[in-house]
Amino acid sequence: MKYVILHDIRSHYNVGAIFRTCDGAGVDKVFITGYTPAPLDRFGRVVPEIHKTSLGASSMVPWERFETTEAVVSDFKNKGVAVIAVEQSPKSISLYDFTPKGDVAYIFGNEIEGVPQSICAVADAVLEIPMRGQKESLNVSVTAGIVLFHSPV
Repeated sequence: MKYVILHDIRSHYNVGAIFRTCDGAGVDKVFITGYTPAPLDRFGRVVPEIHKTSLGASSMVPWERFETTEAVVSDFKNKGVAVIAVEQSPKSISLYDFTPKGDVAYIFGNEIEGVPQSICAVADAVLEIPMRGQKESLNVSVTAGIVLFHSPV
């Protein structure tokens, strides 16, 4: 099974785009943590920006809000799911050298700050997309697309 954890994503549009990608890539469930906006607001109303950008996928892909990312990670580790932070770090491995074995949960972080070091430290691995140009990163929704479609699970 393939899971996605969205931690402190700011943009409703990025969340919607990631839900659309999750649907296309066969993600089983999305976990929302921190201040990441959910497809439904606290009153149970559809968030129009997420719904529109996801083309309705936010209504199709199961999702759940967790208080903290650490709680989701702990739950996954107890179930034997590999937890992979997607972030640039001195200890990261290239996407090209990574093949998931079994169930996997990918953590995607804030558009500016990325996945915090405290979360990377508890992940089973840190994965990065090698950059060849002058810019050092991609938009989080683009990153999610590349990583999720690379994963055969």
